[in-house]
Amino acid sequence: MNYYSIGEAAAKLDIPESTIRYYEKKGLLPLIERDHAGRRLFSEDQMTLLGTVMCLKNTNMPIDDIKQYIDWVIEGASTVTLRLDMLNKHKQTVLAQMALMTESLEGIEVKIQRYIKQTQEALI
Repeated sequence: MNYYSIGEAAAKLDIPESTIRYYEKKGLLPLIERDHAGRRLFSEDQMTLLGTVMCLKNTNMPIDDIKQYIDWVIEGASTVTLRLDMLNKHKQTVLAQMALMTESLEGIEVKIQRYIKQTQEALI
């Protein structure tokens, strides 16, 4: 089995090592293996789980909710329905956030175009 050090895991996911340590401290990365010197070892499964944590965090899921999701993953197949429900609800939240961001971006673009026009008129 292939293992990654914390530095390799951080580099692969383009995140600081401190972020990984924080997630582990919050219980989002259970079952991390360690070598004889106590250094964290990330298996492919752990890297996948860390990728999922990053995905959920990047979409603004609260840490407590991510923790609940991870706990359900560890519990196994009996929690698939709970995980599916959680992810469907989170998806709707993300879609609403995206719609708000798109609308806000359109407002910013109107301002930019107005300022470009004013700048060009000032040069004439």
